[in-house]
Amino acid sequence: MTLAESLPLLMFLALGVLLFSGLPVAFVLGGVGLAFAYVGDWLGVFNAARLVIIPNRIFGGSVENLVLVAIPMFTFMGTMLEKSGVARDLLRCLQLLTWRIPGGLALSVVLMGTILAATTGIIGASVVMISMMALPVMVSQGYDQRLATGTIAASGTLGILIPPSIMLIIMADLMTLPVGTVFMAAVVPGLMLSALYLAYVVGFSALYPERAPPLPAEARPDSAAALGHLMVRSFLPPTFLIVLVLGSIFAGWATPTEASGVGAFGATLLALYNRSLNWAVLKEVCARSALTTAMLFGIFVGATCYAVVFRFLGGEEMIDNFILAMGVGPWGVLFVIMAMVFILGFFFDWIEITLIVLPVFGPIIANLDFGDHVGVWAGVDAAPLVWFTILLSVNLQTSFLTPPFGFALFYMKGVAPPEVTIQAIYRGIIPFVALQLIGLGLCVAFPALVLGLPSWLSS
Repeated sequence: MTLAESLPLLMFLALGVLLFSGLPVAFVLGGVGLAFAYVGDWLGVFNAARLVIIPNRIFGGSVENLVLVAIPMFTFMGTMLEKSGVARDLLRCLQLLTWRIPGGLALSVVLMGTILAATTGIIGASVVMISMMALPVMVSQGYDQRLATGTIAASGTLGILIPPSIMLIIMADLMTLPVGTVFMAAVVPGLMLSALYLAYVVGFSALYPERAPPLPAEARPDSAAALGHLMVRSFLPPTFLIVLVLGSIFAGWATPTEASGVGAFGATLLALYNRSLNWAVLKEVCARSALTTAMLFGIFVGATCYAVVFRFLGGEEMIDNFILAMGVGPWGVLFVIMAMVFILGFFFDWIEITLIVLPVFGPIIANLDFGDHVGVWAGVDAAPLVWFTILLSVNLQTSFLTPPFGFALFYMKGVAPPEVTIQAIYRGIIPFVALQLIGLGLCVAFPALVLGLPSWLSS
């Protein structure tokens, strides 16, 4: 293989190395793309004039894509709910509702993570918020540190899968799939993971009751009336907001972009209802939403540059030839991609993996034939691609929990009590990563878990 022919491989390796440098991902993606464009031009295998395509792709694609407007709106919605105090009251309410069940406090954390996942796709905010509110209480009540940290980390990362997830919006855009269909397809897998976490907590608490003690008597509800008042104040409003946002999308009453605006407005009203809306809060929420959006769109620009150059240098053709040479068939290709994503999750964030894997392997998956296993589903166009997108999303859950660079683990350690060690956090996530892989296996074995709901709602 000549130097010119190996440029796509060298480009991929250079990206992998430089992502460890600590430089901003957007600059790494764009810088590697431009550097190899000029190397290719020097070797005579790339015409530098083709770089003019990049601005056209950016301004004619990402910038004009109305679906991506949902990103800042859902970010605003999640951040406003975090600052409004709704999450704090919600955790208290769930603790009181589950106090009779073994491991009730851990169960309330899973339930809270599930509800928060349906209000925000900001993983860092969810993990930090739940860690600050629940971890000190769990430690002080004698909970096993591994159970406490694992439950919080796994529950806080459900927002990457349960709609309205920012990651799902980006994936749908990259795969040219309807966002509403991808949202519907992710609901059952997301709730299934939550159910697996709940089952594990109940089983662990039944086997080791001393490691998951019940709520102390003084912390239990004073009366049914007091519990009812707390539910009306803290449980029903966010639940209503979730139903309003996702229900309007699934029922076809609003596009995801329109529903995101409703969600942002509704979160603001909840903050006003809780008397926590002031100028300082509004300013911080707007600033965080703008910074998150700018970061994501900066990565889009860099990824566009990288993808264009990689494609013109023959990167896609090289990968196609490699997969054909393996001779493993459609299932072998799928398992190789899933294994690669799982391994990449040990070292990279979801946005990096998504922007590297989907543009390259999406067209390959679209041409694979899984026969009757996936089949044809009424109301679901490109069913194999929708199925693959959700499989990738479930797989990427592990990227937040797997050391050495599991971001949820560092978010938690940053706000955890001093007695909680990083070793305890690492040990605590092991069973939850196993549960995530079980969930992935179920989605592979039973595509109806992914495609059943969108087909039923669309029929």
